[in-house]
Amino acid sequence: MGKTKETARIVIIGAGASGLAAGTRLLELGFKDVQIIDAKDRIGGRIHTVEFGDNVVDLGGQWCHGEKGNVIYELVKDLNVLDRTGDFFSSTIYVRSNKEILPQETGTVLRGIAAKYAPEGTEGLKGSLDDHVTPKYWSEVAKQLPSLDSSVAKEALRTIKLMLCSWKTCNNLADVSPISYAVPSEGDNLLNWRDKGFASFFTILMKADPNKPDDFGVLNGHVTLNKCIAEINLSGSDDVTIRCENGEIIKADHVIYTGSLGYLKEHHRTLFVPALPEAKVRAIDGLKLGTLDKFYLEFAAPPTPNEYVGFDFLWLDKDLEELRKTEYFWLESIRGFHRVTHQPRLLEGWIIGEHAQHMETLSEEKVQEGLLWLFNKFLNYKLPQLKGIKRTQFYMSPYFRGSVSYRSILADKLQTGPWDLEAPVTSANGRPRLQFAGEASSKTHNSSVNGAVETGWREADRLKQYYLK
Repeated sequence: MGKTKETARIVIIGAGASGLAAGTRLLELGFKDVQIIDAKDRIGGRIHTVEFGDNVVDLGGQWCHGEKGNVIYELVKDLNVLDRTGDFFSSTIYVRSNKEILPQETGTVLRGIAAKYAPEGTEGLKGSLDDHVTPKYWSEVAKQLPSLDSSVAKEALRTIKLMLCSWKTCNNLADVSPISYAVPSEGDNLLNWRDKGFASFFTILMKADPNKPDDFGVLNGHVTLNKCIAEINLSGSDDVTIRCENGEIIKADHVIYTGSLGYLKEHHRTLFVPALPEAKVRAIDGLKLGTLDKFYLEFAAPPTPNEYVGFDFLWLDKDLEELRKTEYFWLESIRGFHRVTHQPRLLEGWIIGEHAQHMETLSEEKVQEGLLWLFNKFLNYKLPQLKGIKRTQFYMSPYFRGSVSYRSILADKLQTGPWDLEAPVTSANGRPRLQFAGEASSKTHNSSVNGAVETGWREADRLKQYYLK
């Protein structure tokens, strides 16, 4: 007897945004036998809200980026859970390593140049993103800031590239394709989750009780944590056989894999039997995962003067040369720090690339020591007493191995992209046996939580269409 929506066995690997979205959508569509399995001891994946400071902070995804064309915004817009961060960038100062502060209007022009002249989604561009940003930056500086000292302009370019790397979540602009997959969502791109964090979105998605941390709402009874998958075997013609590391065997009709691209890169050759199709392997190899880490520092009192919300660092050449000879060399890739909305005593900072990966290997005490040295080097005032610190370690996490995906030069050369990652592995009669979701598989909103949610819904709808036939 053929399978139906009521009898089909569906296993979702990963309880992040895409896995939870797929699970809730499947139940909504009338599927009954839905299991979500995650190796970690919590749901959320790269969304992780934790208590710190006066309420909570987000160690992973933090903002709701945009309004129009953003499925997360559409889902929560009438629930009074979002707040506008406001004019974030114009009140951030540029400070040099000799403690000199650039005029605010100069900083505003420099940031505007970076944001305006980084190409967005234009087909036919050659080279790397760096090949486009650098000459356009110097051309616009000559037009808009002709009297700006060339040394300062050079220092600012280094910091602006760090800013663009953090936006693209890449390790180096020279590795990034100038052609973007992402379709920007119009509207405010810095909507924050007030004092509840991004985890409040999952409460809404699952229809869970916000006062019960272990309540999964409609997913109660459908989520298993602390269970790691060792093998997904499609060698038979019917069942997909999932072998767990504890020896347990699970049979499924459909598997939706939502793990990170980083985990796929390290494990796909042993995780899937038989090997994945060549086109999918090409996508896994060609798409890249950058490392973007964050710092949260709690102080006894508000840590910046009222007139600005944060500061970006400009290294003088001679100071940068000296820094690179010290144990604090990793500080070079910190763009800057800013205050946190609804957290008046916190500073949040960002670090990218290989220096972020090195930072992750250091003890918390060594990280704190380096950051305090950095503040003393740049700031012309004394910070309040430091009370605590949190930092992320996405690259070291065995289940992530990085932050989020980006379109690389290699992907362009291989003529691959999220469309190849998205494509399901099917049986001879077209039954989707192995499906893929997650932000890296999004053709329009990669590297975003809303992209991850869309892909979870996409794969649930794929099964709906299959059973309609």
